[in-house]
Amino acid sequence: MNEIFDVIGVGFGPANIALAIALEEKALGGRYLFLENNTAPDWQPEMLIDGSDTQHNPLRDFVTPRNPVSPYGFLSYLKAKDRLFDYLNLGLEFPYRLEYARYVRWVARQFDRWVSYGERVTAIGRAGSAGELIQVHTSLGRTLLARTLSFGPGRTPFVPEVFSGEFAGRVAHFTQYLTANARWCSEGEPRSIAVIGSSQSAVELTLDLSARYPNAQIHNVFRSFSYQLKDTSPFTEGVYFPEFVDDFHAAPIELQKRLTAEVLRSNYSSADLDVIKTLYHKLYVQKLDGRERIHLYNMSEIKEAVLDQGQVRLTLHNALKGQDKQLKVDSVVLATGFRNLGNASNDEFLPELLRDVAAKACRRSDGSVKVERDYLIASQDPSFPPIFLNGLCESTHGFGDAGSFSLLSLRSWMIAEKVEALTATPALPPVHHIQHEAIL
Repeated sequence: MNEIFDVIGVGFGPANIALAIALEEKALGGRYLFLENNTAPDWQPEMLIDGSDTQHNPLRDFVTPRNPVSPYGFLSYLKAKDRLFDYLNLGLEFPYRLEYARYVRWVARQFDRWVSYGERVTAIGRAGSAGELIQVHTSLGRTLLARTLSFGPGRTPFVPEVFSGEFAGRVAHFTQYLTANARWCSEGEPRSIAVIGSSQSAVELTLDLSARYPNAQIHNVFRSFSYQLKDTSPFTEGVYFPEFVDDFHAAPIELQKRLTAEVLRSNYSSADLDVIKTLYHKLYVQKLDGRERIHLYNMSEIKEAVLDQGQVRLTLHNALKGQDKQLKVDSVVLATGFRNLGNASNDEFLPELLRDVAAKACRRSDGSVKVERDYLIASQDPSFPPIFLNGLCESTHGFGDAGSFSLLSLRSWMIAEKVEALTATPALPPVHHIQHEAIL
């Protein structure tokens, strides 16, 4: 007889790590399994570049805003590593990304009993006589059953359509940055690299590539006129307060979209002043030296990208000057962000892994997926199994969701409370009576 898990989690990044903490603190005695494609709990491993920071208050961690005395907080990690006073003496506003990545790993390793690393989810469907269970297929050939699913593999990287072709490994999304650099170097150190985008990540990557390849030409291409400063107003930061999530979720869709556009630069399409200044100073010094290696292409739309004799040829259109320009580079890094849940051209209804359950999901008036306040996919099917979108709900729950750590602790507790309520219902029939739906 196959085991039925109370919760299966897809991915074991920050969203599901926080859920694991909440489930442990609730001590429900349930059966939990988290499936992680990577072989270790590494947070943003491809962006651990020298000197980069997290851009968020370190106490907005897995648990502190909800339970300040938890043993899983960032301060508990520093204490356990005997670095608390050293860290406090740094006077940092934001911790180094490397430090926070080690904190994430330290917490995650305490839940190894619930995690299967190196096991990728390949399909998700429904099972049971009425489709009331979740059926999960994995890369190890396993078929698993669960009463609830916490879907938290992170958002889908956004790759512009112009880069959807075959580029023989010369184009990489920034989520594969370090791996791509290792591959490029094995084929011969690149002499020219283009970074696409104008966000914090784009500026950091432009600076890192300049230092990593001191003889290469670095080209940063972006559509705006200039880099935009991140909105750090404490009043704007109110969007990361828990009460804002209640108001945002209850607001009409058009108001949600207006608010999102208004506060966009608190988290996206912007960069911190320190990295902008560093880049500006570097450009100035290069002019002084007469050896300009970093080149900026503002107001530029990429009209075409093709592989041309082992290089990537970009056709840029400068909207301000009304001119086209051709640029050939050895490699391209896409600092183009992620896809949100929505109906815009760059959005997706649900991630591809959920395609076999998407048909029964309710839609909002604009055609986007309807997500309940407790992060469950809404459905009018009374047998639709509970599927939590854990860390994907920025369009319905505001900027405190998606990739932000800000409300991890509270979101995970809300999901754990719902799990507790769901698992308190009468037990389902034994598995040998269950009819399994086919996975397409």
